[in-house]
Amino acid sequence: MRKQTMNRDWIATARTLSEALPYLQRYSGAVVVVKFGGNAMGDDDAMAEFARDIVLMRQVGMNPVVVHGGGPMINEMLSKLGIESKFVRGKRVTDKATVEVVEMILSGLVNKRIVQAINDQGGRAVGISGKDDDLMVCEADDPELGFVGRPVEMNVQVIRDLYNAGIIPVIAPVATGMADNETFNVNGDTAAGAIAGALQADRLLLLTDVAGVKNKDGEVLTEMTSEQVRALIADGTIAGGMIPKTETALDAIEKGVRGVVILDGRAPNAALLELYTEHGAGSLIRG
Repeated sequence: MRKQTMNRDWIATARTLSEALPYLQRYSGAVVVVKFGGNAMGDDDAMAEFARDIVLMRQVGMNPVVVHGGGPMINEMLSKLGIESKFVRGKRVTDKATVEVVEMILSGLVNKRIVQAINDQGGRAVGISGKDDDLMVCEADDPELGFVGRPVEMNVQVIRDLYNAGIIPVIAPVATGMADNETFNVNGDTAAGAIAGALQADRLLLLTDVAGVKNKDGEVLTEMTSEQVRALIADGTIAGGMIPKTETALDAIEKGVRGVVILDGRAPNAALLELYTEHGAGSLIRG
């Protein structure tokens, strides 16, 4: 009985690998930017699984670029320091004291934890921030938000240098200002979209805590055009926190990204399912 079960498992595994082959060939050499965030970041098992997936992408010839957030960790540290967190339209109000904490947590604690997780799985990862080599230069997004930046200049050669050397870049969304070398906090999705656009990435994967973009009946929409997304925003179907994610997707596509996928990062092997299976694992948005 055990042998029969094992044989069935081997057959299923072989079939899966066979079905994945066209997609392995399709994405060989492709640049895929992965935004990692949400609750999965705080779970050791989920972090290890994410790291394994990223290492596998690299080992089969893809060029993954990881951009991460870290909101829950920032909130925790601000609370410990007695600094109140304020949000306007879903974005963190970032004064001078807050931006110092943001940089410490994102560039330090979170970034190096992801780097270590990838290295533990046999990959080669290097952590940088948007300040390194002036990767991401920003201006203030909104005076009401303080030191929250909007990328206006992208210098992505450092990323290309890393992945061309077989190294997985892990990028913290902290950036340099246009004047006086200020430090800016950049929304993680915004940073990932700007980086994907500057790299002319094949795919941008936005890992979040929901299954994807849903219609009015609560069903996940597996594929949409930019025009359809704009219509869903206009009629209120896309609302709340999904608006900035879909706007990031639209902006990235306008800058030359071939497709953007919004998917549930809590689901096992979500990125691999999206890239290497016919049915995918989220909502694909294309021009």
